[in-house]
Amino acid sequence: MRNRFRRINNVFFLLGYVLQTLGVVFLIPLITVFLYWGTRDDGWRTAFAFIIPSAMSIVAGFLLRRRFKPSELGLTGSMLVCGLGWLFASALGAIPFVIGIRASYLNGYFEAMSGFTTTGITVFSGLDALPRSILLWRALTQWVGGIGILSFFLAVTFRGSGAHHIFGAESHKISSTRPVPGLAHTVTILWGVYLGFTLLSIGLLSIEGMPVFDSICHSFTALSTGGFSPYDASISHYALTGHSHYRLLEYTLVFVMMLGGMNFLIHYRVLTRDVRALWDNVEVRWWWQLVAGFTALVMLDHFAKHGLPAGGAQLESVFRNTIFQVTSILTTTGFGTRDIGSDYFPTLARQLFLVMMVIGGCVGSTGGGIKVLRVVILSRLMIREVYKLRVPRRASVALVIDGQMVPDDESHRAAALFFMWMVLLVVGGGITALLSSLGPLESVSGMFSALGNIGPCYIPVEDMIVINPVVKLVYIFGMLAGRLEILPVLLLFSGKAWRG
Repeated sequence: MRNRFRRINNVFFLLGYVLQTLGVVFLIPLITVFLYWGTRDDGWRTAFAFIIPSAMSIVAGFLLRRRFKPSELGLTGSMLVCGLGWLFASALGAIPFVIGIRASYLNGYFEAMSGFTTTGITVFSGLDALPRSILLWRALTQWVGGIGILSFFLAVTFRGSGAHHIFGAESHKISSTRPVPGLAHTVTILWGVYLGFTLLSIGLLSIEGMPVFDSICHSFTALSTGGFSPYDASISHYALTGHSHYRLLEYTLVFVMMLGGMNFLIHYRVLTRDVRALWDNVEVRWWWQLVAGFTALVMLDHFAKHGLPAGGAQLESVFRNTIFQVTSILTTTGFGTRDIGSDYFPTLARQLFLVMMVIGGCVGSTGGGIKVLRVVILSRLMIREVYKLRVPRRASVALVIDGQMVPDDESHRAAALFFMWMVLLVVGGGITALLSSLGPLESVSGMFSALGNIGPCYIPVEDMIVINPVVKLVYIFGMLAGRLEILPVLLLFSGKAWRG
């Protein structure tokens, strides 16, 4: 039996390190508890809400490291660590919600999974009155999940060659191309850029008049493209309350979401004065074109329904709301200046939002979706197949992107992931429709949101809170599958994956 399941040793040994790191992260919101002690229910209850899971996580990690011994990891083992890492982190991450605000464990687990996967679907309302430590924890789960729990673990406790496989298994967040030799240096650089942009965002928002606490929460969730806000009204809170610089705040957040939706290796190149990185590869060129194209289409659709703007101020308002919404959804952040289901956005715009959810951000970004590069690969595959009909059968027609041949394995993977996406969308939408009174568009939009790791959908928060528990479980699976690009999640159910 030990030989049949020897891979378990290394998987759970490394998982122990992840849990110990997570145990330290649990202690960060305690700063907020002490700063706001006695206001909005922050006090002993919220303090224990973080101390208890911290102790559980540290002790569990210690026991796993004592019980299991490390060995060769391999790609399959690394994917198992990724899958279990998110499951265990969410299981423990639910406890602050259960203790701190007396949420049910299912709702707490849903919120934690939504946070760590940077999805942003919420089952909580009345955010404006929740303890600030709980609001910070929601934002912190997304910030940690944005660059990846596993890459965070690597940056703190780098352990030799086995870690390279974990780094590769987190492929949907980090490109396989490294800026410098050595995994430890690469992870350090990526986290340095991530931390630097976070501090930049906090500074800009604070200078523009956003309260410091709000600046921290929104910076954590904008750069991670997560979308949790400390207000029920999200970013529109500042316009509704008459903030003097709400327009500038929205443009700043568009900039920060753009940073999160782009490949972080591009940021590294730009920061090292290689500005050509902003246009010298096909994915980033497609990225700019998608942002501009979707913005133009949504604005034209708005004008077709509501008429041309009466003046420059109205035109600026339409542009600002549109570019914010397009950037928010295409980067899978989920912030909103408007409800995407409201009459402000006509029917065509709502359909385009679903398309954006599927596409998502760039490879190597904190965004979700199937990724712009894979859309490029799929489109080139279609063009190649049409071209092959016009040339002799024996002719060799390679798939080339940026002057390099795309391996068949990569194109097959893109096609397989897209197919699995469609299957899960149909299944998830069908289960939602079967177990709720929601219409077809609302039902399928919920699974679009879960798989694309983006918060907004056409299901109101009040309906999401009371939706059938089975639907919540389906969305939890969808969020994890979308975050890890399905394959590592499916491996968890394979007995052969645990043997090796």
